[in-house]
Amino acid sequence: MRLFRITALLLGGLLLSAATWVAFRHGAERADTGLPVLGTVPEFSLIASDGQPLSSARLGGGAWVADFIFTQCPGLCPRLSAEMAKLQGELARRGSPVRMVSFTVDPRNDTPAALRAYAERFRADPERWVFVTGDRDGLYHLIHDGFHLAIAERSAGENTDGEGLITHSDRFVLVDQHLQIRGYYHGTDPDAVHQLLQDIDTLHKPA
Repeated sequence: MRLFRITALLLGGLLLSAATWVAFRHGAERADTGLPVLGTVPEFSLIASDGQPLSSARLGGGAWVADFIFTQCPGLCPRLSAEMAKLQGELARRGSPVRMVSFTVDPRNDTPAALRAYAERFRADPERWVFVTGDRDGLYHLIHDGFHLAIAERSAGENTDGEGLITHSDRFVLVDQHLQIRGYYHGTDPDAVHQLLQDIDTLHKPA
């Protein structure tokens, strides 16, 4: 129901606000980039759409952008993935080494094969943009406690907006080479995505 969705969105905002407050309360590093450190993504090991393991260690050598989707999502996720596809093209045009990682919020249904078909739909370059699945509890813990984003399941009766049985954040998350979160951006807002590109450029300025 609409109230449920509003509550989930408010919870997401509170989680982000709390993460930002903790970062600044303890002196968030800005290093030479001017970008705050809003948390650190914990170590994880998941399964990519090619069926191979993908660990945080493999991503720790460079910056990357995360988002959160599921393949049976009827509305929000296709819009997010369309924006990620545009981001992929712009990063390639700039010769940027930044990678992109889409985490499923529905691992029960999103097998590597399902994610592979979804990735092909958006012409994802597997060298730049990967889709990952894994254990449901582990993924939910990573999203909620690692990325500080809201996620919730709901019944068919609560799906009055047609957005599917899982509510989740629309944020793109910029993560640096040390697995530190450097920014959150609304994935369906062109101005926010433009800011993400600017922050990526800032993160890669020569020291």
